[in-house]
Parts: sequence; structure tokens; C-alpha cells
Amino acid sequence: MKEGKIIRVAGPLVVASDCLGAKMYDMVKIGELGLIGEVIELKEDLAFIQVYEDTTGIGPEEPVFLTGKPLSVELGPGLISSIYDGIQRPLDVIRKREGDFVTRGIALPPLKREKKWNFTPLVTKGQEVEEGDFLGEVEETPLVKHKIMVPVGSAGKIVEIKKGSLSIEEVVARIQAPKEVKEVKMFQTWSIRRNRRVHERLMPDEPLTTGQRVLDTLFPLAKGGTGCIPGPFGSG
Repeated sequence: MKEGKIIRVAGPLVVASDCLGAKMYDMVKIGELGLIGEVIELKEDLAFIQVYEDTTGIGPEEPVFLTGKPLSVELGPGLISSIYDGIQRPLDVIRKREGDFVTRGIALPPLKREKKWNFTPLVTKGQEVEEGDFLGEVEETPLVKHKIMVPVGSAGKIVEIKKGSLSIEEVVARIQAPKEVKEVKMFQTWSIRRNRRVHERLMPDEPLTTGQRVLDTLFPLAKGGTGCIPGPFGSG
């Protein structure tokens, strides 16, 4: 990773020099603790970085590590059954490991690598597929079946498709593309600033009855819709 240098810290905003080559919305790691930040402005060799953790104790001359990759999340089985903070750190795992308070700079995989999922294929060998097609499904919870899709930019003929108990790190399918064979796993990494492609948007039309009158009366929710919980900045 390329390394810059902090010249100014103002709350959650860090300004670093020697950052030529950095791109907007790239993820960076701040200081020796490796605090997670995102480039929000560039000016000559200066990078203005929004830090998503407490910057107390961080000061000038400390290093800034440029990853060259956008701030991203992992999408795959285990997503629905986990609890995350705003940068997809698994809070349930952190609590077991570190206690009730999140240690600054802690970095853990958002999805459990060792957990096995029962993968059921929905395609057969020799079938032609394109991006967004369902390769298979995983029953993540009794109510949620997680669809495993062909990644964006991939298309071709299925040359191998697996079935059974697999982890998200294992290859579940191989697709013969024009120039290469692409391996597909059960999870994908996706930039948070990039919209997911959709064929059609379904409008939520079924109410989600919570049994809480203050919600059902004053702030009704729809199944598949969006809700919000107000709170102070940084509360999670």
C-alpha cells in the first residue's frame, strides 16, 4: 500500500499529504491503529479523509495507508443473521472477542469464513448464464433464502456447479467466459458508492405489523421497505 502523511486533524476529518494517485472514495487506513477512512476530497497531493472512528490521539506526521480500493462491503450468506456497525464490522463477533466496547482499528471479516452453508444449485452443467442469474440458493434463516448470483461482468457456460455443505470461501461454480474460466464463490465484494443493478423495482405493498402502537399508528412500516431509528452521531 502507498503511504501518505497526516498534516492536520480536525475531529473526524484528516488531511494527508503525499497522496498522489489516490482516488475519490478510496478506503484508507489512518495511523498505526489502522482507523478506517474514506477519501472525500482531493487537491494536488492532499487527500481529505473522513474517518469513521474516533481520531483521539491521532496527529501530524503519522502515516496514512492508501489501499487503492473503494470502501466496500461483503454480500453473501450470513449477512441477514449478523449485526453490523456502519462500516460492516460484525458487532456480535467483536463483543465476544473484545467486550461491550469496539476497539479502535479492529478489523474482522464481516462474514464468517468457517461456517458451512447448504448450497442448492439452480442451474446445471452446460447451461448459459449471464450476470444477475441465480446459480443457487442458501437457506440463511427459516424465512430467508439467500440467492447466489452470477457476478457483474461475468457470463458464459457453466462448466462446474457444486452442491452441499460449503463455506463462502469455497468455489461453488465455474463459468467458461470467452477468454477465461471464472470461479464464483458464495459472496461478493461491492463498493458502497456503486448502485446495484436491478431489472425491476418492486413496490412494498404489505404492512409490517409490529404490535407497537407508536410505530403501527404514527410510523407504519412495509415489508421489504425502509425504516429509520433516530439517534446521536456515532451511536451505530
